Amino acid sequence: MSKIRHIGESLGNAVLENVGRAMGRAQERTPLPVDLLENDEEYLAVFDAPGVRGSDVQVQYDDGAVEVRIDRFRGFHEGFEMRYPGRGLALDGRVELPEHARVDAEAATATLRDNGTLEVEIPKTDEPVEADVDEALETESVDEADADANELDAEPTATAGDESGTDADDSANEDTDESGWSDATE
Repeated sequence: MSKIRHIGESLGNAVLENVGRAMGRAQERTPLPVDLLENDEEYLAVFDAPGVRGSDVQVQYDDGAVEVRIDRFRGFHEGFEMRYPGRGLALDGRVELPEHARVDAEAATATLRDNGTLEVEIPKTDEPVEADVDEALETESVDEADADANELDAEPTATAGDESGTDADDSANEDTDESGWSDATE
């Protein structure tokens, strides 16, 4: 009887693992949920980004759209084995600004909140918009306890206008790949 039980457990484990991997791949193919808000001064794109660190997030403004790429990593826990690998590791999101939008992409900021949201603020401008803006932003992490004090006035660690996408002090912590994506650090 124990041989049949062992076969059943092995089969069950294989099914769980394959279903989990399929769920992770499906999550990776689904764009990140995003809300686009607007007031008189700026646009605010709010992406769902649960379980990520600032160093996992890459944000850029490209031709009238905010693009987000998240590369998460699973931690290994000693004494545990993976039974159901269901979380996607590479997630993407994009939101188009309205066609008439005039923004200052160089002054945009990105803030990763403790509640698992990524807020990208893009100030409006009256100046003509350059068509070929491709800027990378660095993501700042903010504790919810400090959020009231910092709210949306939080000092960004970098702005989109910086050539490297980071402040000079943090330039050693960032790598840019061939696609123009810039790794953000906390």
